[in-house]
Amino acid sequence: MGQQDAQQINAQLPIVGDAAANQYINELGNSIARLTSRGDLAWHFAIVNSPVINAFALPGGYIYVDRGLIQQADRMDQLAGVLGHEIGHVVRRHAVKQMQQMQTAQVGAALACTLTDACQSAAGQSALNVAGAAVFAKFSRQDEKEADDEAIVNVVRAGIQPHGLVEFFQKLLAQQPGQPSLVQQWFASHPTDQARIADVEGRIQQLDQSRLAGMRTDDARFQDFKHHVESLPPPPPGAATQPTG
Repeated sequence: MGQQDAQQINAQLPIVGDAAANQYINELGNSIARLTSRGDLAWHFAIVNSPVINAFALPGGYIYVDRGLIQQADRMDQLAGVLGHEIGHVVRRHAVKQMQQMQTAQVGAALACTLTDACQSAAGQSALNVAGAAVFAKFSRQDEKEADDEAIVNVVRAGIQPHGLVEFFQKLLAQQPGQPSLVQQWFASHPTDQARIADVEGRIQQLDQSRLAGMRTDDARFQDFKHHVESLPPPPPGAATQPTG
């Protein structure tokens, strides 16, 4: 099911085809995902050529990260925290539960509506109930909390500092007033406020701090990857207008 939906998404979104960028995002993602309870999945990580800041997961281990999110990450552990969160959605089967509430024939169209601007036209709106589709691919606050829990466990298991996720949340929250158009997708699909940040920080404080002190935060490979992504051809026109996913 995830493979079929990924094919539709790949046809709708401007996916980065650069080999070096894809190699790094898949190596980092798999270094986290293969240590989870769903290490048996064939995980796939893709970069969407869009300046917005967002990420989303499909069933079966398909994770998508917007180029804008990568460019906003200052260090490897910040990107790893986001990947750990999206991996958590897959492990907890959040998208599967949502899909089970929809008719199979509606799933692909709903994905296209919520992840692109396909339903902004009159034809798209007549093809699908947009109000219903808007709920799809947006997880509940409980799902988000569970994915945050998984993110902490996932990155720690991979030897990566979990505070990166907290710092990335804080960065986006600080950026919201000045650049709302770039972060609106994130806040629509990942409701983030100081209470959520404090909750995640509180759970990290319950861990063995001496163990966390020696965990990885950044490396030259991430910085090279980030600079390489920044050097790629610019996103296509309209890529910044994709609704939440």
